[in-house]
Amino acid sequence: MKLIIAIIQDQDLFLLREDLTKNNFRMTKLSSSGGFLKAGNSTLLIGVEDERVDECLKIIEDDCKAREADSSLLNITMQTDAYMPYPVEITIGGATVFIVDVEEHIRF
Repeated sequence: MKLIIAIIQDQDLFLLREDLTKNNFRMTKLSSSGGFLKAGNSTLLIGVEDERVDECLKIIEDDCKAREADSSLLNITMQTDAYMPYPVEITIGGATVFIVDVEEHIRF
């Protein structure tokens, strides 16, 4: 058995949870936030049998697509007395996934 830890954007959560549930994957959702944009994320803990790991990863990949967005970051390299917002195009979305071996699984 494996534990899949998937960190996803909140806007991808609804579709992903629907698809995982439809395919009989059980999950626990934890609210989290990103360090760079301080945007809302969700962390899903998904217990998966070894033979179904690829199926679960395919669902995550299909539902959590990266996309471009504009962000107003402060450009701290400017030589002025005040900080000015500087629009930057960034990539958001997608998923960061960790797969961990589970030594023992107990269900009460």
